[in-house]
Amino acid sequence: MRGDDKRTGQLFSYVDLEARVRRDHSLRAIRTIVNEALGALEREFAALYSTIGRPSIPPEKLLRAMLLQAFYSIRSERLLMERLEYDLLFRWFVGIGVDDAAWDHSTFSKNRDRLLEGDIAAKFLGAVLAQPRVKRLLSSDHFSVDGTLIEAWASMKSVRPKDGSGEPPVQGGGRNAEADFHGQKRTNETHASTTDPEARLYKKGSGKEAKLCFIGHGLMENRHGLLVDACLTLADGHAERVAALHMIEPLADRPRRITLGADKGYDTQDFVNELRSMKVTPHVTRNTSGRRSAIDVRTTRHGGYVASQRIRKRIEEAFGWIKTIAGQDKTKFRGRDRVGWAFTFAAAAYNLVRLPKLMTETG
Repeated sequence: MRGDDKRTGQLFSYVDLEARVRRDHSLRAIRTIVNEALGALEREFAALYSTIGRPSIPPEKLLRAMLLQAFYSIRSERLLMERLEYDLLFRWFVGIGVDDAAWDHSTFSKNRDRLLEGDIAAKFLGAVLAQPRVKRLLSSDHFSVDGTLIEAWASMKSVRPKDGSGEPPVQGGGRNAEADFHGQKRTNETHASTTDPEARLYKKGSGKEAKLCFIGHGLMENRHGLLVDACLTLADGHAERVAALHMIEPLADRPRRITLGADKGYDTQDFVNELRSMKVTPHVTRNTSGRRSAIDVRTTRHGGYVASQRIRKRIEEAFGWIKTIAGQDKTKFRGRDRVGWAFTFAAAAYNLVRLPKLMTETG
């Protein structure tokens, strides 16, 4: 049963949480945007809960607490609940009374898993961007795309042959026994992780070590560098281009042409031709190392191409925040769907951190 998103414990309390948070605190503006987005998701929340049973933690409070976890780089639910126990700012933002007890970390995790099963993260990102005061900040014509590796919550020692043969010799005992993989060839066709079978061996470039990972993708509008879409795929050589087409397609259905900036990894004939067929101008970096580029002077001669190439690099700022501050460099979830949920939610948190200043500057 869905819990009620109302703050309690104020009737007989001498501590007024509202008065304890200064008027110019950035979380005030963020909480206003968040509450409006959560209100737009009322129907989605109602569909996730039954009408009988004991009230659970309200989904609105769950999501506010998870946002704080991303904002303040809190690495676990146990530490988040500990912080919520004594921090008045956290209590005010989440919406629990000063005299209420914080939830048990295991109870919080079980209630959070209900949200992970739905498409709430993507809908929350969309609800934030759909607000009129946010929407006017977004460019509708110029975008950039890129991908970044998200390391899986699985050790390289968990990689085993799919057919069960050729187990590596183990030295010593215990849970973290030493394993000798020297000289063995491991590929995604023949091997898989027993911890997270959906994680794939992948390396970003030549000379770098292969890791168990996924690829997170972001689509950025070029006016203020906000993420307008995010998704996560299995790690392979075609994932970035496929995800880029998937994210830009809903925005390309309009009379006026739009542009899409990207690095040289997207410079392939198939990708460029697909963009042009969708009336999207490909502002892709030319890859001239040993092969012919699919981008010619028809595109590069325009000043807009140079501007896109300069601005597209700002998406790395978003990825840096998501991986370093929001803790997505190495995910704490297993499975593509759950890891993708966390990545998309972190993209929404990145936008929320930047929105108060942007709205102030643009008046």
